[in-house]
Amino acid sequence: MADGIMEETRLNLLAARLGSDAVFPGNPEFDERRQVWNAAIDRKPIAIVPTRHPEDVSSAVKTAAERGLALCVKGGGHNIAGSAVANGALMIDMSALNSVRINSVNRTAHVGGGATWRQFDAAAQTQGMATPGGVVSSTGVAGLTLGGGFGWLARLHGLAVDNLLSAEIVLADGSIVMCSDDENTDLFWAIRGGGGNFGVVTEFTFQLHALDPTVLFGPTFFALKDARTVLAAYAEHAPMLPRESCVWANLMTAPATPALPDNLHGAKVLTLMQFFAGPPDAGYSVVRHLYGGVEPVGSALAPRAYTEAQSFLDQTYDFGARNYWRTHNHRALAPSLIDTLVDMAPELPTAESELLICLLGGAVADVDNDTTAFPHRDVPFVSTPGVRWRDPSADTAMTGWLKSASRRIADHAVPGSYVNFIAERSGDVSSAYGGNLDRLTSIKRRYDPHNLFRSNQNIAPNASTDEP
Repeated sequence: MADGIMEETRLNLLAARLGSDAVFPGNPEFDERRQVWNAAIDRKPIAIVPTRHPEDVSSAVKTAAERGLALCVKGGGHNIAGSAVANGALMIDMSALNSVRINSVNRTAHVGGGATWRQFDAAAQTQGMATPGGVVSSTGVAGLTLGGGFGWLARLHGLAVDNLLSAEIVLADGSIVMCSDDENTDLFWAIRGGGGNFGVVTEFTFQLHALDPTVLFGPTFFALKDARTVLAAYAEHAPMLPRESCVWANLMTAPATPALPDNLHGAKVLTLMQFFAGPPDAGYSVVRHLYGGVEPVGSALAPRAYTEAQSFLDQTYDFGARNYWRTHNHRALAPSLIDTLVDMAPELPTAESELLICLLGGAVADVDNDTTAFPHRDVPFVSTPGVRWRDPSADTAMTGWLKSASRRIADHAVPGSYVNFIAERSGDVSSAYGGNLDRLTSIKRRYDPHNLFRSNQNIAPNASTDEP
């Protein structure tokens, strides 16, 4: 009884401190606001604070620090590990802090920390411009950018962090500062790949690039029996594609699409998802080099609006499914790796599961590994095996299958992992940051010595603990 009274008093004091906008358990909005993209994540914060201004974020950060509360931050809520929500933590909800302001004269975009790529892309394209983002438009700008951020434009214009000019950030003491190449330079280096370890970014300023509203984009499908031949051609030619082109390969279950004959719906296939930011006729010729002389079984490759390309996979990766991924770096796609992937394809445990290969290189590799916190500049391929399911009772089976598949792929990988694709809430940051980890730890110790920002792939300020 006494414990219950103390907890009620604590919550009442917290409510008084946070104000009337705070959302507590029992409020009809609470469950909706705490949901994130990965339905396997079901955590309950102590309270949720909607924010509309940087000062709101500052106040929430100060409250968490003063009350000894853990802190988590929700932008788009798309992170695979569900770092936006933590049990018993104070959640900052950034979704209303989502303005996008385009300056067409100096080609910059000022983007709120709660904006999604759908909002950003739509605004930039009204001026015929874009900057590298993700491949699912419901992804938050903040989370993707802070981890590095790659997608269809990465080979042409680099990572999202390579196009970040400055950021407004709320630090652990509640102060609001700017960081750039000219101001708080160590902090600016750290947030370009170091995740949400150093503060809450309330506004990003990005460099924009001219981009025709129409690009060549879409999937081309190949029978599984031809997958080895096509992947061998992909392995050889993909790294040499012109920078306007980016192609990802995926062993998956064929969707029920008009691009495929009915008898292949539900069959295992190899898909090449192709992007070309140039004249479509030239693009068709470029990507055909990846086919290895094999005739596709179907294709939906076509000229499309860039915003359509950016949202093409939204339904494939919609909210509400349970997800678990792993990530591996590859300097090449060796024949032994191709054999392993093709052999595993028939074993995919659900129709939504996949064995995905992402292509980097190009402008990403123009930058040295230590120029930003993102350290994997010299890696042309990233494999991402993923399972996606709906039944909670299958959790153990699904994650078990994926871990086994990941071990088989790891035999053909080099050290390193993409921090945005680590599924565990507290993953292997040494793998994510490699030789940049010591510098990141030092900067973390300076800006967040008590590890307030720890609901993430945590860079602890002290090696001995990840708790304050």
